[in-house]
Amino acid sequence: MRTLMVTEFVSLDGVVQGPGGPDEDRDGGFAHGGWAAPYIDDELIGRMIDVVSRADALLLGRRTYEEFAATWPLAAADDPIGSAWHTVRKHVVSRTLTSVGWHNSTLLRGDAADAVAELKKSDGGEIQVHGSIRLVQTLLSHDLVDELHLVVMPVLIGSGKRLFGSGTGPARFDLVEAATTRSGVVVGRYARAGAITYGAVGPETGNW
Repeated sequence: MRTLMVTEFVSLDGVVQGPGGPDEDRDGGFAHGGWAAPYIDDELIGRMIDVVSRADALLLGRRTYEEFAATWPLAAADDPIGSAWHTVRKHVVSRTLTSVGWHNSTLLRGDAADAVAELKKSDGGEIQVHGSIRLVQTLLSHDLVDELHLVVMPVLIGSGKRLFGSGTGPARFDLVEAATTRSGVVVGRYARAGAITYGAVGPETGNW
């Protein structure tokens, strides 16, 4: 079974909308696009290169796919992220697209959760999802996410699309790796670890 890993830039209050630029995603009148950009330095880029280098396939929703397809081919030939995204197999989940033109891209047909479940059963290595928040929420609701790679920026947004929507089910993750950059970004890698567990804390329990 292939591992499916989700990477998201997220604010302290859980917002994932429009981290990269003012016009990236203005849905709902969102006016804070580009909130992550001031924290993206050489150190964080180096960490993202390490993550991207693990990808055997890229899984994207329509909006993120169209954004990536319009921008990453413009990267310099020696850009390690741009080069990786150009060559890697790209699977696109969309109800509206009829074709995809970026090199090595294919459309996943039918129900998204079923299609991704089948993709995970196929031969190959790690499948990575970047951005694609609606798709990620679908994957979380169907327990298809094996790892979360959260890049947490030290900023509060107050409004906008949030990572964990109402369809998110209870799940337990183990912290596999954590680091803090000089600009104050906390990078955490979490692996799915079975069902959530419960307990009690307080002086009456002796667990305090």
